[in-house]
Amino acid sequence: MTPPFSQLTISLDDIARQGLYRSRRVIASPQGINLEIDGRHIVNFCSNDYLGLANHPDVVNAFKAGADKYGVGSGSAHLICGHSAAHHALEEELAEFTGRDRALLFSTGYMANIGVISALLGRGDAVFEDRLNHASLLDGGLLSGARFKRYAHADAVDLGANLDKTLGRTLIVTDGVFSMDGDFAPMDELAVAAKKHDAWLMVDDAHGLGVIGEHGGGILEYYGLNQDDVPVLMGTLGKGLGTFGAFVAGSEVLIETLIQKARAYIYTTALPAAVAEATRASLKIVIAENWRRDKLRQLSERFRLGAEQLGITLMPSSSAIQPILIGGSQRAVDISNALLAAGFLVSAIRPPTVPQGSARLRVTFSALHEEQHVDRLLDALAEAIAGSK
Repeated sequence: MTPPFSQLTISLDDIARQGLYRSRRVIASPQGINLEIDGRHIVNFCSNDYLGLANHPDVVNAFKAGADKYGVGSGSAHLICGHSAAHHALEEELAEFTGRDRALLFSTGYMANIGVISALLGRGDAVFEDRLNHASLLDGGLLSGARFKRYAHADAVDLGANLDKTLGRTLIVTDGVFSMDGDFAPMDELAVAAKKHDAWLMVDDAHGLGVIGEHGGGILEYYGLNQDDVPVLMGTLGKGLGTFGAFVAGSEVLIETLIQKARAYIYTTALPAAVAEATRASLKIVIAENWRRDKLRQLSERFRLGAEQLGITLMPSSSAIQPILIGGSQRAVDISNALLAAGFLVSAIRPPTVPQGSARLRVTFSALHEEQHVDRLLDALAEAIAGSK
């Protein structure tokens, strides 16, 4: 008799042989630039907590006060009895921050993307997605049942050529800042293509909101685009804002449609009200403290200059995400492990997260890093890369 799941064991062994096996590290400290892992203190260069708000005292205190007022659990879905005054206030504040009519909270970014695309499209419709879009966007497109087409990365010309052949209701979907490459989508060109072909345009600005733009308005502020140019904006709360959850912002009719039709919104428990209160506090900091964005730019520029001086080739990026293309998966893991031994946490990103042959080290910066952290990382990188050849 064949033991249960024996085929899965074979599959796991194959994943390990390819250098693609993933393991979790247990963190015994608050999130920040300094982590405790296995009793060691490590400098963290792989977090999405770009502005350093995940453990900010004002945010933590707002969370505690929210828990004191609302308890821990939200009790149910938003449409039953889970929609608190804290949720409602946060939605209004996010709408104002993004310059949109309304905003709608989702429990995770993955659920937001699946919920929006599936609510707006169905069989007979079409969805066009950037080839390097996040997995949640790709899954949302596939689950919608619409005709699914991927266009060349950040290529509005290729998108336009495909749109010329399309009839019916159409949605264009893109990341704003691509999470594994750090580059920007050409939102201005995509907006022109969408209007020309009477298509809707959706951007997932998870890695841009709070971080990009003079006021933290994200990729749309960077390009000077509004709700009319990009009707559907998705943002997450667990990156630049340092908390948890996600939201979609847009017109009154868009938000009402999602409330009625987005299954990922209707059929899940609302995030805790205390998280909403913490996010309201972090949003105030995002708006008020421009120095955090300024410092991120300075740190990224220092890193790029230092890497060039050391002969380390970086991928093109103007964001806090600075990837180093390695190629082979096992070599990327080996370099990541060497960095960990030297006291730095830098993730090795491998297929299927990135295309075959493009494994990389994903270096990300926080406003809490200092120049000396950057310089020490550069020295460790140069040694680890040289030692892996």
